[in-house]
Amino acid sequence: MDNHQKRNLTFLTMGMIFMLSGIEYAVILPTIWRYLQILEAPPYFLGLGLAAFSLSGLLTGPLFGLWSDRSRTTKSTILFSNIFEIVGNFLYFIGYSKWLLLCSRLVAGIGAGVGSSIFSFLTRSTRSEERAGIFAAMMACRQAGLLIGPAFNLFLRLCDFKLGPFAVNKYTSPGIFMCLLWVLAQFVILVAFWDAPLVRSEDGAVMMEMKQEEEEEEEEVPLVGSDEELVHTYRAVSSDQIETSTFSETQPWRGASNPIKDFSISREFLREEVVVLLTAQFITLFNQTALETMVTPLTQRYFSFGELANSLMYSLCGVEVILGFFFVRWLSGKVADRVVLAAGLVICCSSCIWCLIFLCKPQGANLHLTAFIIGVFLQLLGLPFVAVSQVSLFSKVTAEKTQGFSQGVRRSVGGLATILGPLWAGGLTNNLYLMLGMMLTLLIMITVTPCWDLQALK
Repeated sequence: MDNHQKRNLTFLTMGMIFMLSGIEYAVILPTIWRYLQILEAPPYFLGLGLAAFSLSGLLTGPLFGLWSDRSRTTKSTILFSNIFEIVGNFLYFIGYSKWLLLCSRLVAGIGAGVGSSIFSFLTRSTRSEERAGIFAAMMACRQAGLLIGPAFNLFLRLCDFKLGPFAVNKYTSPGIFMCLLWVLAQFVILVAFWDAPLVRSEDGAVMMEMKQEEEEEEEEVPLVGSDEELVHTYRAVSSDQIETSTFSETQPWRGASNPIKDFSISREFLREEVVVLLTAQFITLFNQTALETMVTPLTQRYFSFGELANSLMYSLCGVEVILGFFFVRWLSGKVADRVVLAAGLVICCSSCIWCLIFLCKPQGANLHLTAFIIGVFLQLLGLPFVAVSQVSLFSKVTAEKTQGFSQGVRRSVGGLATILGPLWAGGLTNNLYLMLGMMLTLLIMITVTPCWDLQALK
């Protein structure tokens, strides 16, 4: 197998991981509300259950990223994190009580924290001009999982049998189903994922191979020195050679200095452009998860949607978002990332305005299905624009040598938003004016920020 095939297989494996995360979300979200009701959980447990998953990812994301930065390996990090996904989903399957269900989402969320390591790997193995497109493809894989997940629910909802002492029904089956998928993923990662020794030069090229003959020729060059000396001495290959040299069978090079040395959190994350991007990450995910929490109770109250109807609705939403990611993948090659981000924020503002005007009816009034569909459509339309552009911009304005930790911080900010979003919406499903009004205020604040003039946001 040549290096080009290894590179493609590794990227496909990472896409599979993102797809499984989407499938997990899609098979659990439509049924967890009724599952909690059967376990006699109070209504606020829905928000707690959704937030618990994000809380674990918030705490573990920077740790997994730091592990990747220090070791310069990603495969072992992913294999370790997936163990928590397996255990967490098995606990969800057992589900004897509402507290065990809550713990299951906490444990599974630990595994989700490995996303920071994956984004760090992608940043170090791609050129800046192609990065947004690759990020879009990976995010589209997750949305493909969100699309495929409801299709699995079509047969999972028919389960009604015993597996030893455990009951397998339409509420517990998503847990054992995802447990088996994550076990299979472990084997795929073992055989189809390769770590690569990655060192970037100023022109954006990737990868350095330490060959024996080169070591003999450069014996007089010290192996430990400043980053500048290392880049000057061992030049990365040119961009046209990346495809054939990125994934080598050599072990990750350990000669570089500690990537965390001299790292300053305040200098890295308190710069204006970084604060803008982290704020955009928080606000968009806060609004997104708040609306997702609101949707299921609203469809049940006004349209009498059950599990099947909700699954079909999420499938249609997945189709829209996937098409949006493909469009953004094309658009990112035509315009600057900050333009894509601004366009996405404007679309999200339009969605909130629409919902405020047409969905905030007095309690007991009929909610028109057409108005509901348009509001959801606009919200999902803006999601790919914001998601891809802010990740791509963040990878460009933060230090590459600590990209794993930086991506962990970014994902932790997003995790905090996905915790607060469901908690905010869970208690305000009967007061949409307050809920949507706050969301619109946050969106307008980040959309009109003066930081769009910063040249760092390319």
